[in-house]
Amino acid sequence: MKLQQLRYIVEVVNNNLNVSATAENLYTSQPGISKQVRLLEDELGIQIFERSGKHLTTVTPAGQEIVRISQQILSRVESIKAVAGEHTNPESGTLNISTTHTQARYALPDVIKGFTARYPKVSLHMHQGTPSQMSEAVSKGTANFAIATEALHLYQDAIMLPCYHWNRSIVVRKDHPLAQLGKVTIEELAKYSLVTYVFGFTGRSELDTAFNLAGLQPKIVFTATDADVIKTYVRLGIGVGVFASMAIDKEQDDDLVAIDASHIFGASTTSIGFKRGTFLRSYMFDFMERFAPHLTRPVVEKAIGLKNNQEIETMFKDIELPVR
Repeated sequence: MKLQQLRYIVEVVNNNLNVSATAENLYTSQPGISKQVRLLEDELGIQIFERSGKHLTTVTPAGQEIVRISQQILSRVESIKAVAGEHTNPESGTLNISTTHTQARYALPDVIKGFTARYPKVSLHMHQGTPSQMSEAVSKGTANFAIATEALHLYQDAIMLPCYHWNRSIVVRKDHPLAQLGKVTIEELAKYSLVTYVFGFTGRSELDTAFNLAGLQPKIVFTATDADVIKTYVRLGIGVGVFASMAIDKEQDDDLVAIDASHIFGASTTSIGFKRGTFLRSYMFDFMERFAPHLTRPVVEKAIGLKNNQEIETMFKDIELPVR
């Protein structure tokens, strides 16, 4: 049994049993992967995958257990490498972050600027994705951190640490009737077509919850994952924008009117998460503290020692998080 074989079966599963895609991602040949998978199955005396001709169709029940354990083994191997790197090159390495457009565009620039200046030998990569893609990236180990607001139930095998609260604004053109109001009620907002986030993105659930509690149906005519795209369609007169207040640039958006909507919609909480069992390099602890100053190394290490995210929520219950 070889680590390479374990890596192959895990990547085959990650690529939806597509051996060609797996070979392309691993920069190797399809026959080579197929041969190694067969050799592993022969050694174990069981089938990991069921086949139809030359194609893999499903993972067998035994194969599911083998893949799960293989993922754990490969994760520990990466941790061993990380430990070695921490002692030989403490300020060199990689940092992969998976997040949304709003976080990447408005919450992270200053953090990343300071981090890269402090750690010029750390290769930092940022990936934008859906909540499911972000959680999957952390689970597979392709992302060290996920910075997320929605769908935290997808991160059962991750440690999720709350970073800050944020509110929404109602954004309209200067000639819109709502622009003349100092405060907008949900009943007034319900009269207009809305341009907002796709369901499942960036705190969208709070919008739906607020309308449901008021017994109203929002008239959503356009959705996007990108706050800048939403602003474009607000400018076109397609509808009233509802998105994160942090995404309003006072200089670039001076043609729009932003109205605080914190009295209508509940605040959302952004969290940073990493896979449970991950060995965190010193620069990773530093990144978390730069992003959320209350996440000092002792605080993070204490959270790591807790059993689940429910206990972590309790731990942070009395900590006053910043509002952005």
